[in-house]
Formats: sequence, C-alpha cells, structure tokens
Amino acid sequence: MSPPVDAVPDDGAVPAYANVVVIGGGVIGVCAAYFLAQKGLSVALVEKGRVAGEQSSRNWGWCRQQGRDERELPLARESLRLWATLQREIGTDLGFRRTGVLFLTEEARQQERWSEWAKMARGYGVDTRVLGESQARDHTPGCTARWVGGIHTASDGRAEPAVAVPAIARAARRQGVTIHQNCAVRGLETQGGEARWVVTEKGSIRADGVLCAAGAWSSLFCRRHGLDLPQLAVRSSVARTGPADTITEGAIASSAFCIRKRLDGGYTVALSEHNTLDLTPDAFRYFRAFLPAYRQERAHMKLRLNGRFLQAWRWPRTWNLDARTPFEEVRVLDPEPDVKALRLALSNLRKAYPAVREIKAAESWAGMIDVTPDALPVISKARRLPGLTLATGFSGHGFGIGPAAGRLAADMVSAEAPIVDPSAFDYQRMTDGTKLIPQGL
Repeated sequence: MSPPVDAVPDDGAVPAYANVVVIGGGVIGVCAAYFLAQKGLSVALVEKGRVAGEQSSRNWGWCRQQGRDERELPLARESLRLWATLQREIGTDLGFRRTGVLFLTEEARQQERWSEWAKMARGYGVDTRVLGESQARDHTPGCTARWVGGIHTASDGRAEPAVAVPAIARAARRQGVTIHQNCAVRGLETQGGEARWVVTEKGSIRADGVLCAAGAWSSLFCRRHGLDLPQLAVRSSVARTGPADTITEGAIASSAFCIRKRLDGGYTVALSEHNTLDLTPDAFRYFRAFLPAYRQERAHMKLRLNGRFLQAWRWPRTWNLDARTPFEEVRVLDPEPDVKALRLALSNLRKAYPAVREIKAAESWAGMIDVTPDALPVISKARRLPGLTLATGFSGHGFGIGPAAGRLAADMVSAEAPIVDPSAFDYQRMTDGTKLIPQGL
C-alpha cells in the first residue's frame, strides 16, 4: 500500500518543445526541474505515474550527513543548506527540521568504526560527536536499552517525503515547469547523433537536453539506448504509527529499530539494515559488479525469487517507440511490505521505550530503492549519447540529498559550474573497470 501523497496539478498535453525534458517525477527530477526553471530554461517534467508516487514518498525522511561516504559528503552538506533555502523560498512547510540524527550500538567494534568516520567528517566541518555509554544514555531519556555508545550529528535533520516533493513540484510549476503525469516516456530519438526528441505515449517533445531521473527504471530505459547501467532495485519496508508520546524530535538508528519523528505526531519506523533483493534477470546480469557490495551487506539482505523475475524476464531489451512499453505496464511500483520485519521493529521499539508501549502501526508500505554497486549515484553526462544526462542510483540516499543532487544535475544539463565536484558520480566508473565498493557507514 502506498502512503498518501499530496496531489500535484497536471498540465495535460505535452509541449512541442522544451529546453529540457526531465524524465521522472521523484525528488531528484522535481528538484532538477525547479533549479532549471530558476536558470530561465523551459522545462517539461514527464512522469509515467504520479509525482512522488514511488520511492520519493516511501523513504524514511532522513536528511543526514552522518554516515555518508566521504565522496558524497559535500553533496549531503550542500543539500542540508538547500532544504532550508527551499522551505523559505517556496513558503510551504516541507517538514524540514534540524533535529539531529543519532546512531546507537551495542558493539564496541561498531563504535570504533563510527569514531573513525567522525574523525574524517570533522575535516569537512561536520559537527558529529562520538558518544560513550553514559552520553548515549543521556541522548535517550526514557530508554531501557543499554548502548555501548553512538554518534550524534545535531545539524542533521528530517523532512516529510509525501509533502515535500509535491510541494517542490508545485513550486516548479509556478516557475513555468509543465508537469505531465500518467505519461510514460517510451524512448529517445536522435538528430545528428544527439538525443533531441523525447517520445512519450502522448506525443513527442523536441528538446535541447534530456535528464533521466527515473529511479529504479533507469537501467531498463538506458539499456534500450545501448547504455549499460549496473543498477538493481532493493525493496525497503516502512511503517508509520499514529500520534504517540515524544521520545525524540529527530531520528534514531539502532540494530533493533529505526525511527523518525513525523509532523503528524507519530513515527516512521523501520528495521535497521533490513532490505530484500527480489531476484530478477538484472541480479544475474550485474552479479559481478555487485558482488563486493553483497559480501558487505549479506547479513542484512534477504534474497527472494518471486513473480518479479518472470515479469522482468518478459520485458524486451528494446522496443518500438510507437508501442506500449514496460513503463506503461507498471505505472507505480507498489511492492508488498515485509510485515514480519516491521512487527519486529515495533516490538523492539516498545521494549526499549515503555512510554510508547501501546504504539501501533497505522499503515505500512514498501518502496524500491535504486542502488549502484558502490552505493554512489550517477550524476553525469551520458557520453555515448550526447544530449542525455543521468541522475540515478541514489542507493537509499536520494531524498536527503535530493535538493543538491537536483541542483547538480541542473548545473550539468545547463553546462554551468557545478555546485559540488561531480567526478565521484561520473557514469564512466560503471563501465571502465573501476572497482566499485561502498564506503559509507
């Protein structure tokens, strides 16, 4: 079941021409469209389902620097600044609050690893504090569990996914962006070797540039155009509770539960590092690329063979642009949540915090996270297909770093100075033999 998402007005018929066409109405595509419009460009945002219908409304709502891969840290820091700027510019409460993020552990080895990360992050100006046992207790009043220690970053925060992304989309529309929902992009046509036509189910749009921010669908879309993009979709389950006593204003992660305070007075709850990889043909196609990441995460990853394998097996590697595509077959990815895992997370939360011992799940859902082998996004020109820029593979970090990632993608499309150094996110690393290994916490 999908969480309720604020509606975004639709502009109906696609335009004949736009400076830039953005494919995908998630947080990255929406933020990129917003910043492209600020640059004075005409933008058409095209979404096969509805704005924020997939992972951009289904995530935890964390906006953090803490634990990021060092290569992604400048993007995370810039994004926190932009969250506050957007909330002020748009004049709508996006739910953004710098309420802090707290990691807790019962393992001394984990504490050592976190201490090393905090030492590195201080070089970037991150205000992370390493907590001993007594300090961890002070940060968790009312908690009966005992921790070896933890780390806390006061400048990190939270926002409301199902509210924030549609609000930014509406703001982009006020700046002239046209938004076209239930309108799948079937593919691209070239002129002079460059992507110049975006073919949708409702007509073609001539464009000077195209941004593919299609999340879990990006690899399939790129394959149609001869671009190999090692990317898989990992299923993550989440629950929200009804209003409950306040045990934190921010976000807490432990091995037993992860929580984030919501604007409605409840909590978003999940089980830490508990994801499911539904085996599909891509899991075998990209086995070698993902093997180092799997070795790191296999203790926290469930493998499942189900109907998604046969569904993906039936999808063609290429298709005619005047025929129905997989993007029209599945308007919105709405996988079943892992109810057992969510029950365990809630049970652990109740045991740790007697003040919320009656807390219950009001709703649960799952989303598909677009992951790369090194857990870093691709924000890059697609050199083999000039005119196309990619912004995908955010590996569960997309909502929090969405504003800066969208701004960086907009900078690349418009050939302006990038907001941060984009070299770590270059597409070439996916295909040039670079060893792809995740390095964040």
